[in-house]
Amino acid sequence: MTQTEAKSQPHIRVRNLTLKYGDKLIQKDLNFDINRNDIFIIMGGSGCGKSTLLKHMIGLYQPAEGQILVNDTSLWTETEEHRQKMMRGFGVTYQAGAMISSLTLSENVGMPLELYTKLQPKEINELASLKLSMVGLAGFENYYPSEISGGMLKRAALARAIALDPEILFFDEPSAGLDPVSARLLDDLILELRDSMKATIVIVTHELASIFSIGSNSVFLDAETKTMLTTGNPNELLTNCCDDKVQRFLRRGEMGKSDMARSKVGVEI
Repeated sequence: MTQTEAKSQPHIRVRNLTLKYGDKLIQKDLNFDINRNDIFIIMGGSGCGKSTLLKHMIGLYQPAEGQILVNDTSLWTETEEHRQKMMRGFGVTYQAGAMISSLTLSENVGMPLELYTKLQPKEINELASLKLSMVGLAGFENYYPSEISGGMLKRAALARAIALDPEILFFDEPSAGLDPVSARLLDDLILELRDSMKATIVIVTHELASIFSIGSNSVFLDAETKTMLTTGNPNELLTNCCDDKVQRFLRRGEMGKSDMARSKVGVEI
């Protein structure tokens, strides 16, 4: 396959995917594509299985049915050794950051390099410093997680996620708990990482500001029907999708403003 042909192929394909915890059905019949260099949003209401889908896509949980294909190779029909090799091409951040409190930022970022490369300690330290500088944390190498702000902690987690130069980045609620300014700065950083690393990015989020400002593609999961309702660019879904649940989710900010306006009118009257 030529480089041009590779770029035209979806980076990740999800086919007929069913997710379960034991006998409990989480989602079924999921079918969507994630294109190269997408910022792909997994969205939906609380309890619909967004984070569960992410954990299946990064290889932590095996699907009950269906396939997840990365570069047209199935994540779950390969040998364990091959799957682990595929997973090293993923960078992941979790909602709480999952930074080890007893390690400095440099040591946290250097951990994947120590585990999965044959680099010497000096080289690892240099690369960790480079990754921290890429997320705006140059000079903070020797700080501990407890010594920095929530926004800085999120950026440090991003630095660790890109330590091995992955081709796919998975972020679970990256801006959760941040104020609007910090969340916007993090969104800008995600765009910069996508462009500088030529990476494909998959994000679980319910934040409308992030969904509309950085999302280029998406899937909407529904907790009631336990399946996807639609897929596509979030801004286009806002205009063109006819599903009431999707519209309520994407327009909930507007609805809140309308409710506040009606409340004020009622008080004035």
